[in-house]
Amino acid sequence: MNQPLFPPPSGAAPSIDHVMDLLLDAVCVVDVEGRYVFVSAAFERIFGYAPEEIIGRPMIELVHPDDRERTLQAANEIMAGQPKPHFQNRYVRKDGRVVHIMWSARWSEADGMRIAVARDITELERAEQIQVALHAISESAHSAADLMTLFGHIHLIIGKLLPANNFFVALYDARKDELSFPYFVDQYDQAPAPCRLDSGTLSGEVIRSGRALLLTPDTPTPAEPDRSLTRRHSLDWLGVPLAGQHGVIGALVVQSYSGEVRYTEQDKALLQFVSTQVAAAIERKQTETRLRYLARHDQLTALPNRELFHDRLRTALAEAHRDSRRPAVLYLDLDRFKSVNDSYGHDIGDLLLCEAAARIRRCVRESDTVGRIGGDEFVVLLAGIGPSGHAAAIATAIAADILAALAQPFELGGRQVQMSVSIGMAVYPEHGEDDRALLRRADDTMYAAKRRGGNCALMSEAPP
Repeated sequence: MNQPLFPPPSGAAPSIDHVMDLLLDAVCVVDVEGRYVFVSAAFERIFGYAPEEIIGRPMIELVHPDDRERTLQAANEIMAGQPKPHFQNRYVRKDGRVVHIMWSARWSEADGMRIAVARDITELERAEQIQVALHAISESAHSAADLMTLFGHIHLIIGKLLPANNFFVALYDARKDELSFPYFVDQYDQAPAPCRLDSGTLSGEVIRSGRALLLTPDTPTPAEPDRSLTRRHSLDWLGVPLAGQHGVIGALVVQSYSGEVRYTEQDKALLQFVSTQVAAAIERKQTETRLRYLARHDQLTALPNRELFHDRLRTALAEAHRDSRRPAVLYLDLDRFKSVNDSYGHDIGDLLLCEAAARIRRCVRESDTVGRIGGDEFVVLLAGIGPSGHAAAIATAIAADILAALAQPFELGGRQVQMSVSIGMAVYPEHGEDDRALLRRADDTMYAAKRRGGNCALMSEAPP
């Protein structure tokens, strides 16, 4: 016959206190003023306080600040005769960790006491939160319009799992050996400038090693990397690698500057668990961004292609309807470009196109658009360059700058190549009232410049 593990003294029945102390759940008794008058032994395991430390203290002191109001409301309802068999809230343990508690509580009118049983459901709650977070991250990868929007969503999602007031994303571009910080939220500092992976940052160490790193006042700081990227050193620093399909692409980092927020090994494991989904979401969005870029840009020169140029031209025309500043279009065609390909090969021809694109870009403003729409043909949108009557003069001056820039010899692959260009110009609304009409007039005028022998710029004539 099995013997009890803790047999009562001979001839004695087990005491109620002894039985309650064997329970994994904590039994608590609170008086009408909300002060503990009794807790079982399990209370210390769940909340970190020994019974002698807690007797006489107000119950509400241990409740998480964000849950105190509704907890007091529930306590009033219990004392009014409404038992609560499944009430959930959060408590702050003695060591500062937050625990999720499921309460079964009722009021004893005869004793004037509130009697409750507390079950620690932190692990269950965290498992559910992780599943919700993973789903939310996956959804964000599909719904976010761009990477910055995705980073903002990820910040909010992680903030529901652990404190993340100070949070940043570090991304590593192996081709450039550049560590950047596209999303950086910190209570003391702005985002740092991009740097090399080996520049001594903790996030760089996480990416280089591929291992999560948790630093607290009790953890010796590594000798090589700095304590943090901010001027003010954090109290706790937690970073995990973002492991992509082809290696580590970056790091997720949270940090704390006060003792009110501390990070643990459990937090490190949690952040590392969701980081895989975050990395997949970032890679997906990077791929989408790259594909959208390729769909609207010339792959050789990286200039906007015909579709993107027309979009920007339509936008400029819509803005011109609202003010007096007129846009102009320049249509460029390199003179005798085919002879360069025939004489020196397509590699030299490609180098010439890239250098020509760069020179044209330097002749216009940052707000203007230079596009390549095929072969050796370029287009320039001068957005809102001046009022009616002045726009043509400004366009002509810019065309002259382009003519001079492209007339300078090109040093390409050890060869010197001379080049010129023919330019046709059209100004809104004199030469066209929509994007296609304006571009067509500039194109026709460019061919007129070709017929004159090239190396010149002509302004379209107003239609009769």
